[in-house]
Amino acid sequence: MSELRCEQFVELVTEFLDGALDPRAEREFVDHLAECDGCGRYLDQVRTTVSALGELPEDHLPEPARATLLSAFRKKSGRDA
Repeated sequence: MSELRCEQFVELVTEFLDGALDPRAEREFVDHLAECDGCGRYLDQVRTTVSALGELPEDHLPEPARATLLSAFRKKSGRDA
C-alpha cells in the first residue's frame, strides 16, 4: 500500500504533470494513483483543465487581483502574506 496520502498527492500533481518528480516520489505517486480512485479522478480533472485552458500568459491576471488571490491562498494555508 502506498504511504502517500491524498493531500500529498494533490500537492504533487503539477510536478508530476511537468515530469519534475524525482524517481522515488514519482513511484509513490503512481502507486497511490493505482490504489485511489478519487485521486485518479482529480488527476483527470487537472489534465482536462490544463488542456482546456492551454497556456495563459503570465500577465493575464491584473496585479491587484493577483495580490488578493495570493493573500487569500496564504491565509488559507496558514502562511501570512
